[in-house]
Amino acid sequence: MLLVRHCESSGPWPEAPLTERGRAQAVRLADFLTEYPIDAVVSSPYPRARDTIAPFAASTGLAVSIDPRLAERRMSEEPDADWKDTLRRSFDDPDHRLPGAESARETVARGRAALDDLLTGTSRLPAAVSHGQLMGLVLHTFDSRFGFVRWEEMSTPDVYLLVADRGAVRFERVWREDG
Repeated sequence: MLLVRHCESSGPWPEAPLTERGRAQAVRLADFLTEYPIDAVVSSPYPRARDTIAPFAASTGLAVSIDPRLAERRMSEEPDADWKDTLRRSFDDPDHRLPGAESARETVARGRAALDDLLTGTSRLPAAVSHGQLMGLVLHTFDSRFGFVRWEEMSTPDVYLLVADRGAVRFERVWREDG
């Protein structure tokens, strides 16, 4: 399957739209994704994820299914000025959480469930569109070397190819946004 991080958005809140640059990135991403025989598309319910895949879906005629399990992690009830420190800690302590927030373990559980359903489903090559924290934490469960530093290196958008083989999942980055 292909795991796609959304394009550049105007902010981290759930309803944040893509920026003008993000909309242009989505068009370039659609061109790139046509190189793959994608036969199903699933997205986070957040507009920035849906709008990231919209040009590809429109050009291929594929319907986009929404899966709330692909939504971004809830970091805190109130804005957290130290959110990067909280995320860094999450890679080492998956049960750490701020008041009213979701732990990394909870985020991974729902994200992995969504991806596992896609990996074991009937689609030959599904694409899932999600968010940086969820993706980074899930990729960390497949390879512990993917930690906070690799999360910081992720781009918007970013694309990883995940391959399930005899119960294990390996992944590789197949495209990233430069500049």
